[in-house]
Amino acid sequence: MRLISLLLLACSVLFSGFALAEEEEKEKKKIAYFSLKPSLISNVHGKARYARFDVQLLTDDETKLPDLQLHAPAIRHELLLLLGDQKGEDLQNPKGKERFRQDALSAAGEVIKKHTGTNSVKDLFFTSFFVQ
Repeated sequence: MRLISLLLLACSVLFSGFALAEEEEKEKKKIAYFSLKPSLISNVHGKARYARFDVQLLTDDETKLPDLQLHAPAIRHELLLLLGDQKGEDLQNPKGKERFRQDALSAAGEVIKKHTGTNSVKDLFFTSFFVQ
């Protein structure tokens, strides 16, 4: 019985050490935003003729910001291609805008994964959005 108690105590100390190390690792990683500048502008299909928007990318590890900076031209390229395929009318309503945001998030994540091996883009936010 005493041996079992000692084993349980040893296991709990061992597992709490792993949990503590994991918590310390999470604390080291801090979220950060990366702004794609300048604004992205492209022609769109339909009655609306063009769209302009500003984007902020969210990463949950601020050490990944240099990767986002390095590959910003490739991300911009993909987002501009994606924007050029959109119908202006779709971008003028909330559902269409959200669908475009999800597609843009996937595109940005794929670019980063292609170039770095991991997708450090956790979310994408429009900080301005204009369709005319």
